[in-house]
Amino acid sequence: MPHLTRTGAPLAATGADRLGFGVPGYAHPLLAPVEWAELTRPGVPLHWAVLNVAAGPGARPDPHCLEAAGRLRNAGVRVLGHIDLAHGARPFAEAVADAQRFADWYRVDGYLLDRCPPDRERLASVRRTAATLEAVLDGADGCHLVLGHGVHPDPGYAEVADQLVTFRGRWADYRWSQAAPWTADHPPERFVHLVHGVPRTHLEEAVRIARWQGAGTIFFTDRTPGPPPAAGPAAGRAGSAAGVGGAEPEVRGRIGGNAAFEALPGYWDEIVSRIGPGVSE
Repeated sequence: MPHLTRTGAPLAATGADRLGFGVPGYAHPLLAPVEWAELTRPGVPLHWAVLNVAAGPGARPDPHCLEAAGRLRNAGVRVLGHIDLAHGARPFAEAVADAQRFADWYRVDGYLLDRCPPDRERLASVRRTAATLEAVLDGADGCHLVLGHGVHPDPGYAEVADQLVTFRGRWADYRWSQAAPWTADHPPERFVHLVHGVPRTHLEEAVRIARWQGAGTIFFTDRTPGPPPAAGPAAGRAGSAAGVGGAEPEVRGRIGGNAAFEALPGYWDEIVSRIGPGVSE
């Protein structure tokens, strides 16, 4: 388990040394078929994409998600399973069970540990979870781990995983944000920025901020989270459109404020052209 022994050493976390995308989790493939298809388009600088079936792997294998994950992996895209740590409140056994289901059902290449606690007091607990998840995917390709803090965590977390999400939030906050000084000791491929509400007119500025702050993986969108999911009968009717075999589906993908990232940004082609292959950094 190399993550627990390397301190400050560069990791080939993204498989690329240039700025690229990390997709934090599109909506269910039946609700966002264009988005999932776009991820296999040649020339898109994609480091990984997160599969979030139903706030995790769901209660049973979903054939639509299995097909989407298979297409990505066949295209050489790293697929990560979404595991919610609930800011440290998630029971260890539940997180490991989710990881095992993702591995068994969807053959994922690693995990995004969403809502990961950032404080030093919970570092040992997260280290234990990360080590166990690496053992779950103890294969030739290893296990790519991304800790979804959303803020700069204690520096000790850099020893636990391949990448840390050190910003996740609004453009209004991102444009005035600053990187923690300790991040300068690590290469850009260790850090991820996920920003919503970025206007097209500020896209160039957002990319410049990511590079200044040393982020190697980004996802910018002009979309915003919007209202919380509906409750009651209306929510059930909306979900039933994506059901499998008549069962009530669990198509949410909104853990950690993910709603803003469930669809392509309006300027997807433009941002791909800005940071795609052949673009000088």
